Amino acid sequence: MEQAQLLSDAISLLQKLIATPSISREEVHAADVFENELKSYGLDYERKGNNIWCIPPQMEAGKPTLLLNAHIDTVKPVASWTRNPFEPTLEDDTLYGLGSNDCGGGLVTLLQVYRYFLKHESPYNIIYLASAEEEVSGANGISSVLPLLPHIDVAIVGEPTGMQPAVAEKGLMVVDMIARGKSGHAARNEGVNAIYEMIDDLAWIRQYQFRKESEFLGPTKMTVTVIHAGTQHNVIPDECTAVIDIRTNEYYKNEYVFEFLRSHLHSEVKARSFRLHSSHIDINHPLVQKCLRMGKKPFGSPTLSDQALMSFPSFKMGPGESSRSHSADEYIRISELEQAINEYIELIRL
Repeated sequence: MEQAQLLSDAISLLQKLIATPSISREEVHAADVFENELKSYGLDYERKGNNIWCIPPQMEAGKPTLLLNAHIDTVKPVASWTRNPFEPTLEDDTLYGLGSNDCGGGLVTLLQVYRYFLKHESPYNIIYLASAEEEVSGANGISSVLPLLPHIDVAIVGEPTGMQPAVAEKGLMVVDMIARGKSGHAARNEGVNAIYEMIDDLAWIRQYQFRKESEFLGPTKMTVTVIHAGTQHNVIPDECTAVIDIRTNEYYKNEYVFEFLRSHLHSEVKARSFRLHSSHIDINHPLVQKCLRMGKKPFGSPTLSDQALMSFPSFKMGPGESSRSHSADEYIRISELEQAINEYIELIRL
């Protein structure tokens, strides 16, 4: 009966959150809804901005600390929705609504698991955190809260993975590349064409392969995704800019990749940020080993999450499927929420 009540509470809260728009950096009303729910449960909590977290009344000395984390914000609904994205619609086993899958399922089930272990023994001190601005890696999200928490030994991030453990996650670095030339009249072949100045760099980026390949994440990958140059057909362009999307595996820090690029490219390069590193957890960690005993299959995730901002071991595991995220008519199944609560409890019991 206890876990049935936890499931009922999870569904109810998720419906309230779907009905409350929580686009990144605009999560205040959803955070209010979440805060009111914690009050109704009688839980102690703290809030900073739109981030809310719970720390148990007593932290037992000698126990490692486990962070349960998921995000409260969503992306903007795409134009191809055939339903009202902010109207929670339950049809048989399926709950439709923006954020239901990413990351509402993990958000509400991990909260219920936190409640469960306030009353039951666990080998961990457990902290719960609902973080903001995950979809934009915002400065007022998880990075603003982690310094306020006790020491964390390991984290479970409730992103939708079909309840399989994503034991590694690619990092992200966006680099702007600029080549400069000299303008002139195209008819007279004057000036220095900035596009031609960048061509060799583009070819090198396309062909270069980083040597160290990850078992779960594969190679570090660079992709040129945006190019701009020129003002009109008869003017030699004096500037060409490009954007490089770089997805790193655990063997390459963003700072290293940037310096490597700078030493090999003729164009000027500027990194927008170094903060979104690849993350991974040792396959021999007790939680991962328990996942294996439960018949789960570890994998590497190409998508980014708040793990990138965690300095401690972490892995993603949550209800729903990544393929539904950021898509029209997003949904999660009630049976997936039930499975998540039951399997999280089994995992954390050890």
